[in-house]
Amino acid sequence: MDPHNPLASILFFLIAAVIAVPLFRRIGLGAILGYLCAGVFIGPHGMNFIDHPEAILHFAEIGVVLLLFVIGLELNPEKLWAMRRQIALLGGGQLALSALLVGVLSLFLLAVSITHAIVIGLALALSSTAFAIQLMAEKGILASPAGRRGFSILLMQDLAVIPILFIVSSFAIGNDSQQGVGVFGIVAIGGLLLAGRYLLNPMLGFVSKYGGRDIMTAAALLIVVGSALLMQAAGLSMGMGAFIAGIMLANSSFRHQLETDIEPFKALTLGLFFIAIGMTLDIGLLLARPLALLYAALLLMTLKAAIVGILLRIGGLAWRQSLHMGLILSQGGEFAFVIMAQASGLNILPPSLAGEVTLTVGLSMALTAPLVMIYERLRCREREDEPGEIDVRDDDSPEVLILGFGRFGQIAGRILRAHRIPFSALDKDASHIRFVNNFGNKIHFGDATRLDVLETAGLGHARAVLVAIDNPEEAENIVKVVREHHPHTTIIARARNRSSFINLRVAGADKVLREVFSGSLNAASETLIALGYSTGEAIRSAEIFRAHDVELLDRSLEHAGDMDEMIKINLQGREELEQLFTQDKSL
Repeated sequence: MDPHNPLASILFFLIAAVIAVPLFRRIGLGAILGYLCAGVFIGPHGMNFIDHPEAILHFAEIGVVLLLFVIGLELNPEKLWAMRRQIALLGGGQLALSALLVGVLSLFLLAVSITHAIVIGLALALSSTAFAIQLMAEKGILASPAGRRGFSILLMQDLAVIPILFIVSSFAIGNDSQQGVGVFGIVAIGGLLLAGRYLLNPMLGFVSKYGGRDIMTAAALLIVVGSALLMQAAGLSMGMGAFIAGIMLANSSFRHQLETDIEPFKALTLGLFFIAIGMTLDIGLLLARPLALLYAALLLMTLKAAIVGILLRIGGLAWRQSLHMGLILSQGGEFAFVIMAQASGLNILPPSLAGEVTLTVGLSMALTAPLVMIYERLRCREREDEPGEIDVRDDDSPEVLILGFGRFGQIAGRILRAHRIPFSALDKDASHIRFVNNFGNKIHFGDATRLDVLETAGLGHARAVLVAIDNPEEAENIVKVVREHHPHTTIIARARNRSSFINLRVAGADKVLREVFSGSLNAASETLIALGYSTGEAIRSAEIFRAHDVELLDRSLEHAGDMDEMIKINLQGREELEQLFTQDKSL
């Protein structure tokens, strides 16, 4: 097989990813390390199935661009403001101290220049957001006080990525490939901010109404690629453009849909990026200096774990919790690969030094999970949760999902809001969303029939789901999807008629409400009163009918799908109802 054939390269990438990632996740080392090792195996320093990693790495940078866009989408102003102290003090302190101490150690131990020390310090101060978040989730501590503080540190690092990339690129101002920001750069940033403020939401509204699902995905990619290329043309980082576009859409009603549409492309291209990074790792260098690189990785982890542990202890956590979280955040991050690739490509760092730093980061990732497991076995008695501390909830962890925010869903939303119960609402009518938002309600655009959209909107956190859409087939499909993937979530559904009621109950809904049933009973009661019945008689007749009808539907459920039997039950029901009313009059 010709390794230069593009299809052959794709085949090698897919085989490596499908084998390596599940294997590394199974043994607890994470997907990122699996991608890196897969790249090493198929690259020029391994089996040499693919011998042009630089070209692939250049293309795979789109994965980083998409990741930065998604990070921007998740950073809405309210969330940042609520976490401002932890982000500024813990995150800022960790980043500054780690960069300073790593830079100073690099300056003296490696005898590098000040510029090299700054770049290395900034790169190694970052931890792996994907690695650490996954590890915290697996340990069940993401929602604990320690987990929230760790997330604040990671959030600060994500915010710092763009400035760090800009600082690194500024060292190459004298290079012919780097033209600087200048007036064009400022104009480009201003233009992107204006477009995000006034053009993106109307464009997405138009596309959602007339384009369909595939065109909506194309629009999401257009926003990312267009903003990235605009910044590149202005002499800035492509990632900066995608990040700004994400920030501009963080409070958009289309946020969940955009994130869901981008996610498959981000995951695949980011995996390709890590494989390409693995292909560039110099295994010969690792074999030549294994002890030196291992000591460097352990020194980095010790330094970062100590800094994070001390900061968290000052912030009020117990020592054992603080050190546990410090160890989880002690590895180098995926953005160190990005920074090293940029620094090497711009001739800021020599390739050999960049390779040593990259290998150090890879080793630190490989060592993190085993060291955390050892620490937990030694300190397994310490609980991660502190008594008396209440979890802070926000719109990204709703207790209720309302699917369909028309007249039916809005009433439930108003009551939940009055009780200060966090909920997330989805609707796929963009014009209706804009109208409802004018009255202070915050709902998001999204197709509720898609599991990935529901997961992005917070289905995994929700205790209850209200299916309030008026399309019976879609409502039934949603109930089936939610019941299959989240069997313990309570599902309340809206039914248009008796047939819809039965279908929704069979699909797995816990409670089904017929949308006009109560109103029809009230109307019937008022009609009886107008005909001379007393108010008590009218209300009693309605209650008799309600109880009988509910019992009749329960009987029909036992024969769902057998139309002849259901017709028979309903005919019997008419006779039974007449008998009930006759008996009531005789009392």
